[in-house]
Amino acid sequence: MSASAGWQVQRQLLQYLSDGRFYSGRWLGEQLQLSRTAIANHMQQLQQLGLDIFSVKGKGYRLAAPLQLLDSEAIAQWQQPGAAPIDVLSITDSTNSQLMQRLQQGESLPAGQVLVSEAQTAGRGRHGRQWFSPFAASLSFSMVWQLEQGIQAAMGLSLVIGVAVAELLENDYQLAVQLKWPNDVYWTGKKLAGILIELSGQSDGRCQLVIGIGINVQLPPQQAAQSISQPWTDLATAVGTLDRNRLVARLQASCTRHLERFEQTGFAAFQAEFNRRQLYPQQAVRLTQGQQVIRGICHGVDAQGNLVLEQQGKKLAFHGGELSLRAEV
Repeated sequence: MSASAGWQVQRQLLQYLSDGRFYSGRWLGEQLQLSRTAIANHMQQLQQLGLDIFSVKGKGYRLAAPLQLLDSEAIAQWQQPGAAPIDVLSITDSTNSQLMQRLQQGESLPAGQVLVSEAQTAGRGRHGRQWFSPFAASLSFSMVWQLEQGIQAAMGLSLVIGVAVAELLENDYQLAVQLKWPNDVYWTGKKLAGILIELSGQSDGRCQLVIGIGINVQLPPQQAAQSISQPWTDLATAVGTLDRNRLVARLQASCTRHLERFEQTGFAAFQAEFNRRQLYPQQAVRLTQGQQVIRGICHGVDAQGNLVLEQQGKKLAFHGGELSLRAEV
């Protein structure tokens, strides 16, 4: 059986199991015209993707929690009129990598085009870290955009996307979230989402970029504890059950709206919106770059999106993709 055919079978199995009830291997085999051994093999492959599936003798198989699969038609019903296409994959290495490859191969993609995937085998965060994204437990979202003024115009862009995500979570789910410079979204002091922006183009010419957003939706606790090295949370903990298809469309709309505003105003118009949500207001923090450690009091960001720290009465601005910000302990 080919990989694509195998996945079609597994998706059908998940559609049966999505209600969280028990289904026997025999019954599932009859529906799909497969042996019970074949069903068991497919279940093992789904478990390897991070799905929490129980197997109980005499009862069959059951998901630990009900599951909603991403669906192109369901997403389209929530999209704004005239919105760019949203493509859905079941499994990929990285949604950011897939869109970057398409751009680098010369494919013309409209601004706002989105790619989402149920699972990533090589999801990435900052500094090349792995991003934990088990099947259907998070949102792996990447969107194409263009900047006519070149890479230099991207200053502060990750902060703008942070504001876009925060505003969506506040308006739609009444969550009081915080933003950590330069690319993380927190709730109750724990990481809820991350942002990774990748650029392709000239410093003074038209620049194409891919905006990656990973949101924890309903992570399996045991696997997450083994895979994530910092305090984390998810939307299920914060708000309970939610519609991931609606979330995809709403996230596209929020990012598009904020990016269009960013093109007109630059980052300065977002400075106050970021600072009122900052994670470490007037707190002692440390900024690390390799072996270098800089300590100071956090004053949020300036009009260019630089991090502002106070040291001995002087305010200093910092920027750069290799810097890491933490609270001083």
